[in-house]
Amino acid sequence: MSSSRTLPLQDLLVKTSRTFALAIPLLGEPTETEVGLAYLLFRVADTVEDASSWSRAERTAGLADFAALMGSPDLSRARALAEDWNRREVTDHAGYRELIDFLPELIEATVALPDSARAIVTQHVVRTAIGMKEIIESGDLDGHVHLGSLDELKKYCYVVAGIVGELLTDLFINDAPQLQAEREVLHANQVAFGEGLQLVNILKDERDDAEGGRSYLPKGVDKAEVLALARADLVCAKAYTDALERGGATAGMVAFTTLPRQLAEAALSRIEDAGAGAKVSRAQVGEMLEKLQRFVSAGGK
Repeated sequence: MSSSRTLPLQDLLVKTSRTFALAIPLLGEPTETEVGLAYLLFRVADTVEDASSWSRAERTAGLADFAALMGSPDLSRARALAEDWNRREVTDHAGYRELIDFLPELIEATVALPDSARAIVTQHVVRTAIGMKEIIESGDLDGHVHLGSLDELKKYCYVVAGIVGELLTDLFINDAPQLQAEREVLHANQVAFGEGLQLVNILKDERDDAEGGRSYLPKGVDKAEVLALARADLVCAKAYTDALERGGATAGMVAFTTLPRQLAEAALSRIEDAGAGAKVSRAQVGEMLEKLQRFVSAGGK
């Protein structure tokens, strides 16, 4: 059975993301579609994890169902899950609701990927969904996450972002085999790259998370330690992008990884100066993006 609708990949990215809707089009094909699909599938898992009106049992069951669907794709099952989740108001965010509605098309597009890319995307999305389920199970009775140590924070960041770093490395090497020469450096820095981006988001969204009953910053840990960890991670992120460039990655891969790193560095500086909620200006984002678009257009020169 196939869907009669076309998957509006870029439109869904714009409606469900900030940085990555800007960064993914820099990649070029086939990596652009592979990473775009992976991002949206990760966002499906995030939406279920964050379902604030659902009980802990409902959220863990939803993540288990999603992992099972990814492991054994079935469009009828995907359609039934999407209808059920939206009927039960998994989210009140219009973009996320539309994303859930297109779950069958996301599954269909993932199945249509080349075998190697499909296996990479499926493996890492399933790992993340299962990891999120375990995180919720370790929370309070409402499924709210309250992390108590720096180690717990790092474990959380690994599930929601470090795995993304691993996924990207696998896709990049799959699509640009010459990167095998830099495999060791990429592997050494991939998790820290994802962790750094997630830590900056946590620091930036601290107030909003608290209002939603979530606490990702451990109460017994000085925030300065978290800021220092984020800074160190972003140094690793720079080493990662340098390895891509040195290894002969496409200009799009270099640009795609550079944009979120530069935005995270700028956001971290704003947070250090002005505290939680501080944001990078649209003008600054536009300037970074325009520079990277020129880099890609010039073939990485």
